[in-house]
Amino acid sequence: METKVEKRGNHIGKKKGGLVTMPFIFANEVCEKLAVVGFNANMISYLTTQLHMPLTKAANTLTNFGGTASLTPLLGAFLADAYAGRFWTLTLASIIYQIGMVTLTLSAVLPTLRPPPCKADQVCQEASSGQEAILYVSLLLGALGSGGIRPCVVAFGADQFDETDPNQTTKTWNYFNWYYFVMGASMLVAVTVLVYVQDNIGWGWGLGIPTIAMFLSIIAFIIGYPLYRNLDPVGSPFTRLLQVSVSAYKKKNMTMVSDPSLLYDNDELDASISLGGKLLHTKQMKFLDKAAIISEEDNTKSPNLWRLNTVHRVEELKSVIRMGPIWASGILLITAYAQQSTFSLQQAKTMNRHITESFQIPAGSMTVFTYITMLSTIAIYDRLLIPIARKFTGLDRGITFLHRMGIGFVISIFATLVAGFVEKKRKHTALAHGLVDHPTTTIPISVFWLLPQYSLHGMAEAFMSIGHLEFFYDQSPESMRSTASALFWLAISAGNYISTLLVTLVHKLSAGPDGSNWLPNKNLNKGKLEYFYWLLTLLQVLNLVYYVCCARMYTYKPIQIQEKETNSQPEKDGLELGNRV
Repeated sequence: METKVEKRGNHIGKKKGGLVTMPFIFANEVCEKLAVVGFNANMISYLTTQLHMPLTKAANTLTNFGGTASLTPLLGAFLADAYAGRFWTLTLASIIYQIGMVTLTLSAVLPTLRPPPCKADQVCQEASSGQEAILYVSLLLGALGSGGIRPCVVAFGADQFDETDPNQTTKTWNYFNWYYFVMGASMLVAVTVLVYVQDNIGWGWGLGIPTIAMFLSIIAFIIGYPLYRNLDPVGSPFTRLLQVSVSAYKKKNMTMVSDPSLLYDNDELDASISLGGKLLHTKQMKFLDKAAIISEEDNTKSPNLWRLNTVHRVEELKSVIRMGPIWASGILLITAYAQQSTFSLQQAKTMNRHITESFQIPAGSMTVFTYITMLSTIAIYDRLLIPIARKFTGLDRGITFLHRMGIGFVISIFATLVAGFVEKKRKHTALAHGLVDHPTTTIPISVFWLLPQYSLHGMAEAFMSIGHLEFFYDQSPESMRSTASALFWLAISAGNYISTLLVTLVHKLSAGPDGSNWLPNKNLNKGKLEYFYWLLTLLQVLNLVYYVCCARMYTYKPIQIQEKETNSQPEKDGLELGNRV
């Protein structure tokens, strides 16, 4: 096994990777985020004012697009881990994304691809099915491109740092903080500069700028190829998981061995998928261990993997299953977060956004406070909180990613709770000034009343989302890290789809015979949006209880490091964390 590892190491190249690759990798992610956030931040305005969609339809279109763009990373991760590798998957996905952005920009520039402007005293003409089709094709191409970029850019960037090298001081948890910081900075530009351009200059330039930036990022990313530390694909992880499941089922009637050391093990077979260390046997889910029981029919030198699997491969499946409950707990936070670009934005449009007499904040730019808070929290956490926490816990990363996620959940609960009270204040002001029946008239209440909910969501994001991402990368089998990163985006996808379902159900079930509704299409002043926010708060409280139970029962993956003594410490820390949680 040592010989094969050394050969693989020479293929990678000892001098490749490291900090020098970050500008090329981050450029790709920055431009993808400029494009996605620059459109999403103001998309509700584009759909309602340019395509004349009803509010609930526009909100669901937005969350459906976000859900699809976060679901496709499963496909991109599969291609990267099984066949193409992360570099080529990133390159191809970026080109597809570029085509989608060009098409989307054309749909905003050409008058024939959107309905005519509204005329006074006339009902606005909604977009035709053909015009909507052009929009949806553009969004679908963008979603497919995101599917290759999102899971691979995270894992590909982390691959550039070899923690088995004692001379390398940069750790992957540092990288995740940097990744989210750079991503947040690009989002900040998107919700300020791009939204301003969209509102004041036009959607053609507002979408054209990130389209051009995306083209330049593809060129920069390809130029960096000689510097990258590339890991070869090692076959489909989904096939291995299925093989273990089938093997365990076929041997379900066999008696379990008394000693786990009798289970099948083959270092040569597992060499390509266990370079970072072999997974050790765990006592949970013993029924899967039957996949590693050697029967009289099995050939241990050249095994049929649909009948016999190694302990390492069995533990890969166990690791994925163990991550499932933690993965599911992150869905509702995304559901709550999604309201910033839908109903929170609609709140902002009704409020006084003037900073000076001649300048007012675009409603779509309100998320700037989310990103500023998120970036500030990440900086404070990385530079101040981690060194302090390290003195008490003795852990290099300060606190466990499970504790970090838990803090994010608590903050998110306060964000939606506060949002409900702010909505009551907004409606009370509208009532006091006789503006309930005038949805387009600005209510004399400062938009900065929304600042707490936006800022709290940013703080929650800094804790929960980074912890979630780090959890998937750290606890997934090494050969499945693109797939694990895709699980992070799958949770975002599920959160957006749950938001669509929740909005649809609330809109339908809260409809009264007099036309009242918690979430009205035309006039938010007559709705009960605060009830919707408090429903989200209650659901998140229940979710927090669920998460705490899952975190307390979670078992960290045990790894046997065979290459270097220095590698044992991080895993030792991980096992200690598991005991504390």
